[in-house]
Amino acid sequence: MQARDKSAQLFEEAKNYFPGGVNSPVRAFKSVSGPPLFIKRGYGCRITDEDDNQYIDFCCSWGPLILGHNHPAVRDAVLDTVVKGTSFGTPNKLGNQLGKLMIENNAFVEKIRFVSSGTEAVMSAIRLARGVTGKNKIIKFEGCYHGHVDSLLVKAGSGLATFGISTSAGIPPSFAQETIVLPLNQPSILEEALLFNEDIACVIIEPIPANNGLLLQDLGFLRYVQSTCYRHKVLLIFDEVISGFRVGFEGAAGYYDVQPDIVTYGKIIGGGMPVGAFGASKEIMGHVAPEGNVYQAGTLSANPVAMAAGYAVIQELLKEGFYTELEEKTKWFTQQIEDYCHGKGYEMSMPHVGSIFWVSFSRAPIQAADQIDAANMEKFKVLHHELLQRGVYLGPSGYEVGFISTAHSRTDLEEAIEKICECMDIVFSNES
Repeated sequence: MQARDKSAQLFEEAKNYFPGGVNSPVRAFKSVSGPPLFIKRGYGCRITDEDDNQYIDFCCSWGPLILGHNHPAVRDAVLDTVVKGTSFGTPNKLGNQLGKLMIENNAFVEKIRFVSSGTEAVMSAIRLARGVTGKNKIIKFEGCYHGHVDSLLVKAGSGLATFGISTSAGIPPSFAQETIVLPLNQPSILEEALLFNEDIACVIIEPIPANNGLLLQDLGFLRYVQSTCYRHKVLLIFDEVISGFRVGFEGAAGYYDVQPDIVTYGKIIGGGMPVGAFGASKEIMGHVAPEGNVYQAGTLSANPVAMAAGYAVIQELLKEGFYTELEEKTKWFTQQIEDYCHGKGYEMSMPHVGSIFWVSFSRAPIQAADQIDAANMEKFKVLHHELLQRGVYLGPSGYEVGFISTAHSRTDLEEAIEKICECMDIVFSNES
């Protein structure tokens, strides 16, 4: 058993300063067992907590660390920049360099605006869509998460194309009523919703829904959403905060070859620093101030330290074979675990795309959030606990996905596979 005494002490202290002792809810380990880990360092694919326990990390800071922890190129870029200053509140050359590299290698956007988080990127994209169209309401899909934007923290109400119901206190009902929530992968319902209401500014979707399990959608559905939005003159927003630069340099838009009107990015483009961005055609982005009348601003937008980290990461992603090698590594990793578990008759699978994977306690494909059996989260709780004892770290929720980085070597993955399979034996032994 790995002791977590120092983490436990720090967590108790943190409760005096922060709600629930954390600065983001899922970090509190409410869905799993024991106190949350307080991490003091990371290198490559491994992290070390305050009790000096080391773990192979598949959370990767919830996705940004596609090169692993403390990558030399990223670290050096940050250090070289910090000695010149941390923030100026002015344009800087590093912003130009990162923006140029992103746009010149991405056929799906022509201009971008840097912000400081994925949530801010989505919030700004929604405002832009409303400003461009002059319409008010938005459509989102059940099971897709778009940050803690007021009008997007809603769930489906009863009936077809009903107005949303807020899932957080502090959000006025009038905000939620601007959002219509539809089920994923049911094309005809989108058509009906757009016919039912002419005040729809945009449809927003995670083209690779990865915040409520990994809900891989049919290509035909994504193309239907795009064509239907086009016919109804409604803007389509791809939320690629997770999938952007993760499944390919052009994100899910490039992976599936589906053109959205607006794209939001985050995570990877900051190299571990707080960054988000939204982008579109020159025409649509021309509506953003100071060119247009859609206001958006940010004190730390395009912060030079964050731009330096992002630029260092993006250059690595453009190297030949980067994504092919990462995807092949992920396929091999998930296949080894599935083969072992299926050989034992265990009811589980590991859906994956690019370098994203999910531990699902079902063999049936899951494409909608309501297909996830909440009772299976108890299995994940056992799995998570047993893996921590063996030095493997997954995000502390069975609804969260995992990530493979370039820092995960074959040896690292073989070690993790052995431990995951051993823990699966424990998980499923409880059923026998």
